[in-house]
Amino acid sequence: MRPSWLKAPVTGGVSAGKTRRILEGLGLNTVCNEACCPNRGHCYQRNTAAFLIMGTVCTRNCRYCAVDHGTPLPPDPDEPHRLAEAAFAMGLRFVVVTSVTRDDLPDGGAECFSRVVRALGERVPGIMVEVLTPDFMGSTESIAKVASASPTVFNHNLETVETLFPVLRPEGDYKRSLKVLGDFSAMRTGIPAKSGLMLGLGENADDVRRALAHLRENGVTMLTLGQYLQPSKVHAPVHRFVTPGEFEQWRGEALEMGYLSVASGPLVRSSYHADTHASELI
Repeated sequence: MRPSWLKAPVTGGVSAGKTRRILEGLGLNTVCNEACCPNRGHCYQRNTAAFLIMGTVCTRNCRYCAVDHGTPLPPDPDEPHRLAEAAFAMGLRFVVVTSVTRDDLPDGGAECFSRVVRALGERVPGIMVEVLTPDFMGSTESIAKVASASPTVFNHNLETVETLFPVLRPEGDYKRSLKVLGDFSAMRTGIPAKSGLMLGLGENADDVRRALAHLRENGVTMLTLGQYLQPSKVHAPVHRFVTPGEFEQWRGEALEMGYLSVASGPLVRSSYHADTHASELI
């Protein structure tokens, strides 16, 4: 049974319905729905969403993730245009764009990210775009392709600590994820690098401290820490529920380590109130 502090915010309202209609009308996907985010109703009510590009089928099978895995369809070449139209219709000034992992594509989908960022800038001049990317198999060329589009924030989630990677992210690689962040930070020193961890998966305090130190060493200045919630019985179980007080302690420790923006709490997710967190630095 979930503790009381994990009660999700309000999920209804006229604005939420309008957001859903725009997304459905333009045939767009959101990670809010595909990953069963507990905050999706609240975000829709705020007239925002985290767009999921390149389909809803991932080529990897992480043990904590609700997104379907298998063989995806080719990317839709019109998707950047439709996403930009949605941002315009919703009156967005800040957009989060993420994707499934596409190991089937030569560049891992980097060109798709670049095209979306550019399409958004053309349709809504001055719009700010946070990209939340997969690891592109560590390809420097792919990272450079995304960097060339000049997103406002570059995010790649570590998700969990090094000791749990082999079990929870068997097709991922801890050092490769750090390299992605480090490479981007070296390429574009003026663009904030962001990452996040889920807690409650069996990590200990030393594991978390090492991960936070490694992220800082690779140029990360924006951090999210949230509670892992089991999407279904076939996914990795929750090891424990981290209290709000512990999340606040981690926030303080991260700030002392040099992070400039830290969102830490049970219901925190990478894209949750991402606009507010980015405004602290931009």
